[in-house]
Amino acid sequence: MEIRKDNLEGPAIAALLQEHVRSAHEHTPPESAHVLNLDELQSPDITFWTVWQGQDLLGCGALKELDTKHGEIKTMRTDDAHRGKGVASSMLKHIIKEAESRSYSRLSLETGSMDAFAPARALYMRFGFEYQGPFADYKEDPYCVFMSLDL
Repeated sequence: MEIRKDNLEGPAIAALLQEHVRSAHEHTPPESAHVLNLDELQSPDITFWTVWQGQDLLGCGALKELDTKHGEIKTMRTDDAHRGKGVASSMLKHIIKEAESRSYSRLSLETGSMDAFAPARALYMRFGFEYQGPFADYKEDPYCVFMSLDL
């Protein structure tokens, strides 16, 4: 697996992100879905990576800088055909390493509270993330789970 900084161009990444947005809206009410689309991911405070094996796009992930000491994980997604191969773990390790290199003291994320998001919550817990209250501009929401990792 190779992780590359990505410029968000090309049909493969567009299709993966469309599936990510579709899935988020399938399982989450619109007012509770904090998923970013392709245009929103091109913000200067977001770094976006993709995971490849040869010509196959396996997944993606992003890191948003909230401030000089706090980052947020965004857009973690593994292509359905590549689940169970360690794609998400590889991306999460990469994002944590990048956050440490930026001298962040905290890394946070928002994910869903529904059963469809249980594998994501379990992944984050395996890496030491703990449940917390809302951070940044988020509000309490029964459909959202907030987690953080002190670095």
